[in-house]
Amino acid sequence: MKTLELDLGSNSYPIYIGQALLEQAELLTNHIAGKQVMIVTNTTVAPLYLAKVKSLLAAFNVAEVILPDGEQYKTLDTVNLIFDALLENRFDRSCTLIALGGGVVGDMTGFAAASYQRGVNFIQIPTTLLSQVDSSVGGKTGVNHPLGKNMIGAFHQPKCVVIDVDTLDTLDDRQYSAGMAEVIKYGLLGNASFLEFLQANISTLMSRDKGLIIQAVYQSCTDKAEIVAQDELESGKRALLNLGHTFGHAIENTLGYGVFLHGEAISVGMLMAAEMSKLLGDLSEDSVTEVKELLEKSSLPVSVNGKISALEFLSAMSVDKKVIDGNIRLILMKKLGESYITDTYQKEQLEQVIGNFCQA
Repeated sequence: MKTLELDLGSNSYPIYIGQALLEQAELLTNHIAGKQVMIVTNTTVAPLYLAKVKSLLAAFNVAEVILPDGEQYKTLDTVNLIFDALLENRFDRSCTLIALGGGVVGDMTGFAAASYQRGVNFIQIPTTLLSQVDSSVGGKTGVNHPLGKNMIGAFHQPKCVVIDVDTLDTLDDRQYSAGMAEVIKYGLLGNASFLEFLQANISTLMSRDKGLIIQAVYQSCTDKAEIVAQDELESGKRALLNLGHTFGHAIENTLGYGVFLHGEAISVGMLMAAEMSKLLGDLSEDSVTEVKELLEKSSLPVSVNGKISALEFLSAMSVDKKVIDGNIRLILMKKLGESYITDTYQKEQLEQVIGNFCQA
């Protein structure tokens, strides 16, 4: 097992990464203060891991809520199901919520924990690659709105994150590939040596070699933890973690949540960011090709197949958390492994990139 500490002063917490971690009760129980525990999971994950997690918590008063599975259910209505369960079971402010599932479950559980009685403890047990390397770490919680992704939420840090890579054994290939998009993101945005590691080992990673998966998850979490420790509330540098996301969120919003998985949308979004970086004179054509080839080797999409109009796309991009005073801030690349935040570009340049990926 590898242990990584996210240093946030009084909000610091450990991230445990390894195999067979759901056999080690103390990884959870050491971070539960009261006696009441609510496990939040979904219809896909519950049959696989709910009983196992409950067996680790015999000394606690455990209740559960099983949510429908899918990005389209990441809404305030679904979060209300968590609140209903907490209130019906008379959970108090000493309770702990445990998010058992992927990023959607983690985001909604964290948001419920941030809101219930103005804030209770929660723990992340991410079961998808995407949630293990990204959404479970850093304390971002929230839900989608029909007009914008993750526009309703709160920062609320977990007490710990338990990443058992054995849960990836039950993950389908499409979801696994979607997770690789976020892994690749860390190489592109600020870690050239990690990018080289991914390029050299992508075939073995896609064959799900556990040793390499642990390395990739650990490095991804390390890179994210270092940025979050410097900028917990995303007032500056943390926005770099959104490489590809302003484009990607527009894809999800215009196609409809769940049509493209989050990681699939981010894959196309990162290639769009690379194309924009080339247009601004930062990346070479060869560098853009490197990005595209790595995404394709990860079985990720590199286009939206003309399913979105350029006008719709630009409109969706304008409803994003990175829009400041009407200006769409983009995360672009100076070179592979070095990114930056900018709103210094011509609107025509952005429209050109969007036009290359969308309908007229």
